[in-house]
Amino acid sequence: MASSTAGGIREPPSLVSVPAALMTVRTPRAAYTSLTIVSSSARGSVGSAEAVYCAWFRTRASGRGTYMATEALREQGGWNGTLRSYADQSAALAPGLALALVVALVARFGHSLLPGTIREAVGEVFVAILVGLILSNALTLPKAVSAGIGFALRSVLRLGIVLLGVRLAFDQVVAYGASALILIVILMAIALLVAHGLGRLTNVPTKLATLIGVGTAICGNSAIIATAPVIKAKDEDVSFAVATITLFGTVAVFLYPVIGSALSFTAPFYGTWAGTAVNDTAQAVAAGFALGAEAGDIANVVKLTRNALMGVVIILMGALYARSAAASTTGDTVSVWKRAQQSVPLFVVGYLVMAALNSVGVLGWASGVLGVTLEGSDGVLSVVSRFLILMAIAAVGLGTSVSSMRRTGPKPFVLGLATAAVTSGSSLALITLFGPVGA
Repeated sequence: MASSTAGGIREPPSLVSVPAALMTVRTPRAAYTSLTIVSSSARGSVGSAEAVYCAWFRTRASGRGTYMATEALREQGGWNGTLRSYADQSAALAPGLALALVVALVARFGHSLLPGTIREAVGEVFVAILVGLILSNALTLPKAVSAGIGFALRSVLRLGIVLLGVRLAFDQVVAYGASALILIVILMAIALLVAHGLGRLTNVPTKLATLIGVGTAICGNSAIIATAPVIKAKDEDVSFAVATITLFGTVAVFLYPVIGSALSFTAPFYGTWAGTAVNDTAQAVAAGFALGAEAGDIANVVKLTRNALMGVVIILMGALYARSAAASTTGDTVSVWKRAQQSVPLFVVGYLVMAALNSVGVLGWASGVLGVTLEGSDGVLSVVSRFLILMAIAAVGLGTSVSSMRRTGPKPFVLGLATAAVTSGSSLALITLFGPVGA
């Protein structure tokens, strides 16, 4: 009759395909319908509530299936039996969240032990995803951690991105005038177009090519992590993109100063180049300051201006993928509101709201009232944001299969190298033609 167990509950063979089915649904009502069908087919051997629990417990899908199943039951008043209280949800999420928390702490501590130059070049995000990959592929993780890992990938990540907005003030965008903005926008467009075009030529999965493109165009790993849920990228795609961007960003930290010194670049020229062409913020600043304080300051401000455009690019990516999804759907009517939700996710709206609050001084006022610093890159909210994102990226590593990455092959690294090289060369050409920032 029944086979295997999940949390002490017998699981009928008819539930084997439930996770795949739940990954295809888009609304709580659809999730409820799927679960009702499964529960009905399981009656006679296992109770309905137990069948629903088995389906819920085994579903991952970056947290979507777990979240939607529980939301569906809440809508229908189905909080009986095993899923009666929120305490049951918390208990199911706790093991995976605890594991992601431990991996994040190990990554932060391990990163702090790295030698100075390596620590600046390789961020703690890369360490977190590496530790997660090692754990998930060297060991067989218990099924009990699946729900919590999915929750970290979904809800924890999005909260971290919302709080990331406190690091941005809109006046940074115009700090160096229209010329800097035009240069940055052109280079961002080049990076995205090159990644997409070469991705099609080399048969790299479209979403992976998109992540490499936004990572190169905007702010490295932060842009990858923020864009992934919008385009519904797989864990393997995120891991590959983070590894690719980190690799070439690390190379840039060492290579750019050598080129700048050999060609006798001025501080404004070199700082503009580093700020527009190096991926990650820490890597861009490290490369900039390698040739002096003036070059470092310019690289920092130019890079922050690139970062400020992250919300805009994510909205554009969301709109493009929502349009593509709508075009590929036959016979279904997609409402304008649903299309808007897909194009502009709520966490991106939250990110922009936090940036607006910081820009108009609300967070500064609140800091004075509370006696703690809330705004800026060193404020409490930014510190919390960085750690939440670190937990989420640890969950990415924990949910990634190296065998799946191996099947993809080396093409994404070739794509990343080509995109970085074209962006860097285009930056040099444009700065030569139109002049550097701060000159």
